Amino acid sequence: MSIYSTILLIVLFLISILFFYIAKNIAKSQLKSLFLTNIILLFILCFSVFLGSILSEKLNIDPMYFDYFSYIGSCFLPISLFFTANIFLKTKIKFEKWHSLLFIVPLLSLLVLWTNDVHHLFYVHYSIYINETTFGNFFYVYEIYTYILLIIDIILLLKFPIKNAGFFSTQSIFILIGSVIPIFVNILGALGVIPMTIYVTPICFAVTIFFYAIAIFKFKFLSTTPIAMQRIVDRMSDSFLVISEDGIITDFNDTFLKTFHLHSEEVRNVKFIEFITKQDLEDLNKDLVKPILEKSKATEDTILVKREMKILDHYFNVEASGIFSKSAFLGTLILLKDVTQHMRDMQTIQNNQNMLMERERLASLGQLIGGIAHNLKTPIMSIAGATEGLTDLATEYEKSVGDPEVTVEDHHEIAKDMKDWIEKVRSYTEYMSDVITAVKGQAVTMSEEQAVTFTLDELVKRVNILMRHELKNALVNLNIQMKAEPDAILKGNINSLVQVINNMISNAIQAYNGEAGKEINLILEPSGKNIIISVQDFANGLPDSVKAKLFKEMITTKGKNGTGLGLFMSYSTIRAHFNGNVTFETEKGKGTIFHITLPV
Repeated sequence: MSIYSTILLIVLFLISILFFYIAKNIAKSQLKSLFLTNIILLFILCFSVFLGSILSEKLNIDPMYFDYFSYIGSCFLPISLFFTANIFLKTKIKFEKWHSLLFIVPLLSLLVLWTNDVHHLFYVHYSIYINETTFGNFFYVYEIYTYILLIIDIILLLKFPIKNAGFFSTQSIFILIGSVIPIFVNILGALGVIPMTIYVTPICFAVTIFFYAIAIFKFKFLSTTPIAMQRIVDRMSDSFLVISEDGIITDFNDTFLKTFHLHSEEVRNVKFIEFITKQDLEDLNKDLVKPILEKSKATEDTILVKREMKILDHYFNVEASGIFSKSAFLGTLILLKDVTQHMRDMQTIQNNQNMLMERERLASLGQLIGGIAHNLKTPIMSIAGATEGLTDLATEYEKSVGDPEVTVEDHHEIAKDMKDWIEKVRSYTEYMSDVITAVKGQAVTMSEEQAVTFTLDELVKRVNILMRHELKNALVNLNIQMKAEPDAILKGNINSLVQVINNMISNAIQAYNGEAGKEINLILEPSGKNIIISVQDFANGLPDSVKAKLFKEMITTKGKNGTGLGLFMSYSTIRAHFNGNVTFETEKGKGTIFHITLPV
């Protein structure tokens, strides 16, 4: 057995192992199917040449007839590699009608070869030594077509690795070497630079397949569809960088380039620290980055570098994590999660919430204004009446001076009447002071809220004052049931809590739809370490469509008469400012009760 036959036998053995390994261990995909097709065509090529090398002399058969079979592999392998390259780039392709045109030249080549004895268009004189062979005219058509297709295959196969990992990446080198070998060797043989036999071409193609296999298995391309994954990371809204052990940027995604308006050559293979300085990204400063890069070498856990870091005109949550392979440190992944839109949305929500709370507060104050006139009108008129009474008494007293008929008892009686009127004026002024205090508290802007301590008695007093007018106009009675200690102390903004309770009482009044003589219960009772304040009505209850989203969105059952802000804002206020909770119970036809649970 010649040296070529031995090499071909070894190649056939290795090809068979590669075929069965891929067929058994790699998940089904288009790329796998095409790669297996390449191996089958290569096997046909090598096996035919191998049979020719050991049988042609023994059986006295012209070696050219073995080429009839080997060219099945030679003609279709470039086409199979073409489809492999396209799937490699696109992950999956759809076979189109125009693809059938690729098979015209290979099929004609086989037809011309198999009928060569008639016309000699493929071989004029055949020899296993290339420099001794005289080729027919059609052979050059086949040769040019094959080389063009192989060059296209090389370009397609190198396109992604060059873009993704740099031209001189290990993967690109493997694909480049594997692609160039058969072309380079055949050109040298055709030019007579090296002696070449028909056995060299299949061996070169075998080397090509093995180089492709190394590149593919290194990236696990037959099982993880790398191009699709790259497209996914390129479309991620978050930017990432991969920093090598030496602190050099080795990889990144398109989002990073677009976010910072960069080109790949400004980033790839640049030292990370130098990149930060050059791009004026001092927020990712050396003191911050260096310890993180060192820490990532010791752990695979994600390290939060900084939250909501402002870089240029963007906000990022910056994270870092080590990249390891079987405990060997490969580099550091730095992920910049763009939270710019989130920050803007949060600011918009905050602004809108402040505006809505202000509108709701002003709406409540609008209701209060109608009651202020009534609440102050009565004591003012009473004070006016008292002054008239005091004026009359003063006139009467003045006339009694020196009157012998006015006794001492009469003077005491006049003094007593004056004291009574003064006491009434005092009570009226105290009531007016309470009204002014309560209204002033509700008029305080949300930004001026302060957490203070207050008693349940003080809370109820303010609620009673502010709701008196609305309750009286609706002919609804408020029953205050103080089951907790009146001097029990709560901490928070009393004005906000008064507004929440008043809103619930107003809702209860409106639930009666103008019916007079109804009752509302305001219940204050202890529950463990909490105080529960409940507002109960006996109306029709809440509809099912409202229950599930009562505290989740601005919903109203009052049509155009409601804003939907009250309970939504009330729930938000209790949760945010008192660390409490709001729940409710409702039953159709029997009423609703809201519970405000506040920690003591």
